[in-house]
Amino acid sequence: MTLENLKTPSLILDVDRMTRNAERMTARAKALNVNLRPHVKTHKCVEIAKIQTTGNASGIMVSTLAEARYFLQNGFTDITYGVPIEAGKFAEAIEIAKNCERFSVLTDDTATVESLNKTARAENIKLDVFVKIDCGYHRCGIEPHTLEAVEIPRLITDSSNLNFAGILTHAGQSYHARTPEELLAVAQTERDSMRDLAQNLSDKNLSAPTVSIGSTPTITAVDNLEGITEARCGNYIFFDAFQATLGSCSFDDCALTVLAAVVHQDRTRRKIIVDAGAIALSKDRGAVEIDPDCGYGHVLDLAGNDLNLRVSSLSQEHGEIDVSNEAIFQRLKVGSRVRILANHSCLTAAQHSHYHVLKDEQIVDCWEISRGW
Repeated sequence: MTLENLKTPSLILDVDRMTRNAERMTARAKALNVNLRPHVKTHKCVEIAKIQTTGNASGIMVSTLAEARYFLQNGFTDITYGVPIEAGKFAEAIEIAKNCERFSVLTDDTATVESLNKTARAENIKLDVFVKIDCGYHRCGIEPHTLEAVEIPRLITDSSNLNFAGILTHAGQSYHARTPEELLAVAQTERDSMRDLAQNLSDKNLSAPTVSIGSTPTITAVDNLEGITEARCGNYIFFDAFQATLGSCSFDDCALTVLAAVVHQDRTRRKIIVDAGAIALSKDRGAVEIDPDCGYGHVLDLAGNDLNLRVSSLSQEHGEIDVSNEAIFQRLKVGSRVRILANHSCLTAAQHSHYHVLKDEQIVDCWEISRGW
């Protein structure tokens, strides 16, 4: 099957680009002397995770317990759940842990540690628990220079049914860096804050077995990861328009697009409508802080060449493309196909049920995406 006769909208995965991305990140982690734990929430797909977990990959990270169950059922037995655990998920997490060689959760809350230990003791199981650290993103986590950053690891260590797995952070503020210099500064802050906290814990006889950082922009920018043992990143497997604009990759590295069909032309208003809307692309504005005209995706031809067009507006099932060139109207007639390179591949992938795997201009396979919570 070719792109010309595939139903639209469809999610298209360039398998050669994806494989190269995986190989480069594995090599990058090895050069930085850290274990690579791919964050599989980007793709939610067993076939892709198997490609990622060769070489020095130590396991995987997930964002939902549904993902944890799915990957466990497909042979993955070293899993970190990347959202702070709360009491409503204790029972499900413990059930997963009973069937997993290593299942780790994370928290930044004293009361959660106490109640989780009580629940684990009742179930006669020991759980690995990371402490979530805030290195500047200010979403979740404890700031590294606070008393809590020592007290919670100590509380876990002293708990009967919890193991202190280490400290973990995510420099999500890296996605707001406007220059390579700003990005490098974020990456260095992420590294230094975690290294210093690990040393502080060690000085207090609270050794952190794992010191884990993670974001695609920071691991591509950082100069060294001295003091860090693990890197968790996910977006690198596909990259996207945001990462390319940020400088984490080139546009030629981007492996994921959405196939769409032209369904309407409006020469009076100078626009073309395609059948890929917010549900197919997501409404992430991506690199709008760097490129105010980024829109909702780059429009490519079927060969992947940029047509210098952007998706300017989205409704549920419609994407609007502004057109200033009559030649584009001649080229993109109703029924024509285009590929849209989305701003944020993680969110775009989550809108779909399958990847249509593209190799040598042919659709050669179809891979399932695990969705839900």
